[in-house]
Amino acid sequence: MNYPIDQLHLYTLNVGFAYHNADWNWKNVRSPFARLYLVMEGSARVRLPGGTYSLTPGHLYYIPAFTTHTYLCDSTFSHYYLHIYENPDGGTGILDEWDFPVEVEAYPYDVELMKRLAAINPFLKLPRSNPAVYDNHQTLVSNIQLNVRRPFCDKVESRGILFVLLSRFLKLAVPKAEVSDRRLLHVLSYIRQHVCSPIDIEQLADMACMSKDHFIRSFKKETGETPNVYLTNKKMEAAELLLVTTDCPVKQVALQMGYEDSSYFSKLFKRYAGMAPQQYRDQHSGFGGMEQPVGETEE
Repeated sequence: MNYPIDQLHLYTLNVGFAYHNADWNWKNVRSPFARLYLVMEGSARVRLPGGTYSLTPGHLYYIPAFTTHTYLCDSTFSHYYLHIYENPDGGTGILDEWDFPVEVEAYPYDVELMKRLAAINPFLKLPRSNPAVYDNHQTLVSNIQLNVRRPFCDKVESRGILFVLLSRFLKLAVPKAEVSDRRLLHVLSYIRQHVCSPIDIEQLADMACMSKDHFIRSFKKETGETPNVYLTNKKMEAAELLLVTTDCPVKQVALQMGYEDSSYFSKLFKRYAGMAPQQYRDQHSGFGGMEQPVGETEE
């Protein structure tokens, strides 16, 4: 896949340096933005759906948006952190189209790039390490607005550094291949890119050049889910992003996801997230509702 670079709309939500002493322990963190870490000294671990990874000096680490993960730290540990928000412009983002490696070796000058990015964006430093303090609607929206209001020269330099650091992972990334059938790969990519548009199963079956019944059987065999379940989950993920980063009423979020019946949308969202849309938004509008750590430190 080859996208025009002007379609990649990225914001630096947070950037800075952090030092920990066995107090970087946060459970079940899940955010609408990606995380990139550059480890300087010490060691820690991060538990992801695909396994547990040791974080070691001289390496960069990438955690995709909407990935539930847990941090484990029982010694001294220092790192630069970078939170990346992609504005999907009504669909899923370009980053969602790729499978990134979790770990890559850092280039010698990546430390200087991180230092520079932090230096020109001091207002994006995290006040504390607790995700409940910064991973909420108010902070996310505020930081997006800060990005928009920055001097143009800082926007250009920040975006350039962000692209360079992300390119370390893009170099080794591969297009998402959730299925082996190329016809279904095309369908999955279409769903991700048009998740906010009206989509029906007949349309997807025609796109795959299959009958509707054959398409449903093939889709479930390859993905483990029916087309309706997969599409609904992608819509709920997009709704999750809108609920966290905008003030759109729940009824408007439902309409944007293609649901005229907001009650039905709320029922689907609760099944997906374990709570109603408004409850989910409320949880992300303050500092409550997230796992508490063994300890915490200022960053």
